[in-house]
Formats: sequence, C-alpha cells, structure tokens
Amino acid sequence: YDGHCDLHVGITNSQGVVYNYDQEGVHRAGSGWEQCISIPLVQPDMWELLQQWDSLLEEFSLEEAWLPHRYEEQQHNCYTFALAFINRVRQGRGRGALSKGEFTERFLLPRTREASRYLSLQQQLAHRDFYIVPLAEQE
Repeated sequence: YDGHCDLHVGITNSQGVVYNYDQEGVHRAGSGWEQCISIPLVQPDMWELLQQWDSLLEEFSLEEAWLPHRYEEQQHNCYTFALAFINRVRQGRGRGALSKGEFTERFLLPRTREASRYLSLQQQLAHRDFYIVPLAEQE
C-alpha cells in the first residue's frame, strides 16, 4: 500500500470470513485479506458477545441497507457498513454510537500509523544491503 488510494474495510466473523460491502453488495471472503491491518474490536473477556458475533454479523449483512443499489461511493460504502455494524453492537450493549471521526481516531489511526512505520522500515531495508537473520532460540 502506497498511501495514495482508499483502503477497503471489512468485519470478520469468528472463522476469519471477512464480510465487506461494495457496489455489488455484501461479500463473504475466506481469502484475499491476508495483507490487511487487523483491528481487534472485542475484548477476550466479552464471552457473551463473542458467542453472538457471527449471527449478529450475518443478520446485519442481510439487511436492505446493504443491497447493491444502495451503494454510494462517498456516503454509503464499506466504511459505512463496518461502522454501522460496530455501532449496532455497541448500542446492543448500552453504549453510545461512534462517529466516523471518533472511530477513525480511536481505532484506525493508531493501527495504520503502526503499519506505516513498519512498511517504511521494510522498504528501506529492501533497498539497502541488509538481510535479516532469525535469532537462535534461547534455552
């Protein structure tokens, strides 16, 4: 990723299938997201929510709001899909909805900054005479 184009956003179920929305509607992808930035949204101690996650996501993805003809590149897109699902889950747990700005600031920017630093380092190493050797396992 070079930072000059939009990113595509999706939400995974417990099996790693990514639900994502575009001009063709909702897709369920078991592969093709191997180089994504993963942002954990559910704490491991939220057992009850983890048990419901897959059914909540599937039900949400079948709603009329996510039909192909409703897609609009700037206002009703993959980001809208992901944030609407997150807010649905938050509201079901008695929490307030997040705006696009709040969600971006709290969840996306920290992870994308971290990934950007890593990618910059990787690109610099790739264009110089360096190689990385794994450390011997410590006993």
